[in-house]
Amino acid sequence: MLLRALGTWDVSLITIGMIVGSAIFIAASIVPREMPQPALLIGLWCAGGLISLAGVVTYAELGTMFPEAGGQYHFLKEAYGSLYGFLFGWTSFLVIQSGAIAYLAVASADCLGAFFPFFRSSHEVVAIPLGVTTLHVSGSQIAATIEIIFLSAVNYRGLREGSLFQNAVTVIKVVSLLALVVFGLAVPPAVETPWHAALPGQGLVRGLGVAMIGVLWCYDGWYQATFCAGEIRNPSRSLPRGMLIGTSVTAVLFILINVVYLRALPTMELGRSPGIGEAAAGALFGPKFAALVTLAVFIAVFGCLSSNVLTAARIYLPMAQDGLFFRSLAKIHPVHHTPTACIVAQGVWSIVLTFSGSYEQLGTYVIFAMFLFHTATGAALFVLRRRRPNWPRAYRAWGYPWTSIVFILTSLAFVTNTLIVRPIESLWGLLLMALGLPAYLWWRRKSGTRTRPELPGKRIQPSGVSAD
Repeated sequence: MLLRALGTWDVSLITIGMIVGSAIFIAASIVPREMPQPALLIGLWCAGGLISLAGVVTYAELGTMFPEAGGQYHFLKEAYGSLYGFLFGWTSFLVIQSGAIAYLAVASADCLGAFFPFFRSSHEVVAIPLGVTTLHVSGSQIAATIEIIFLSAVNYRGLREGSLFQNAVTVIKVVSLLALVVFGLAVPPAVETPWHAALPGQGLVRGLGVAMIGVLWCYDGWYQATFCAGEIRNPSRSLPRGMLIGTSVTAVLFILINVVYLRALPTMELGRSPGIGEAAAGALFGPKFAALVTLAVFIAVFGCLSSNVLTAARIYLPMAQDGLFFRSLAKIHPVHHTPTACIVAQGVWSIVLTFSGSYEQLGTYVIFAMFLFHTATGAALFVLRRRRPNWPRAYRAWGYPWTSIVFILTSLAFVTNTLIVRPIESLWGLLLMALGLPAYLWWRRKSGTRTRPELPGKRIQPSGVSAD
């Protein structure tokens, strides 16, 4: 069986580790490009933090109702039926989580390439003819494979080993971000920030919408700790507290980092910077400090990769145990007490995506599906409150129903915007989900699983519950 060995501290660091990746150093340039008014820009980062916290309290109630490995899989299955939980797990394994692992591994390897040229994506190591095509293997793909194997091996060995390594990387990451904030606020500004600048004359609503997409993309990952709820001590307390602390700390860091960015360069120049963190550090501290920012980006991305490997593998375990995935993945190692088969399968498929080079394109396809699942999960709280009013709830979403409504509407707006702006990619995302339908029918027929399993009459208390 899985061991409940994670406490509030671990959940907090997993949450921080998942949110803080490369986006705040790179993709954050979307925000000033679309919204060049500094005060409004900082307001968007504050709003993004509050929206993420609305999602946290929604997921926290669901997570304490079902403190089991898999998180969102259980929420959707219990609210709507096993098909919906399966489609989430299927899409997660096929693209969302495995694709993210592949992307993060290659992105961190690219950062290493700045110090070790062999690992650059531009360095082709070998070209392998494969009939009608040729597989070009780059140094970054090799480094990414090594990283995935290493982190999978660490998490294979045990939850404590995986969480201790993850915690150590995240602490280093937070310290590096705090150093950037402290020194960035201590040195004289390179430019004066025009806090009272006029609003854009036209395209304000569109600019706000696109900028908010960039903000929410940077905050993505706050829900990932629910996937390992089956290994949290006293999940009724540690899960909501850890998620709230981790998301709140990250929101404060993101806001302060953007204040530093605004002290470094004009907003329009920030928006044009492919690496906003490196450009800001160069303007404030000089070009020689750019290498330190590159190192900070590597630590941030590698820490995010570590969190992803740790948490995502827990999604597939309950699917297999329910007979809706490969039976071989239902095993828990008798010595290490980890879902070792899931960890290995996730690692192998992520490496395949790494060498295919398709993870970035696939990622654009599943943005629509990912936020569609967020919308459905937020609505699941209302469904379960109505259907199971007497179900034990150790934690109730703060501000319900308004906080959950804000989260649902925001996720739905993201879905609508993606459908309008990227209709082709959205349809491909739906197609990837639809590929799971025949697979679901096959596994259900093979295992005799009912379309909608009944919820148990009373709550089964998690074993090994203890205080932190």
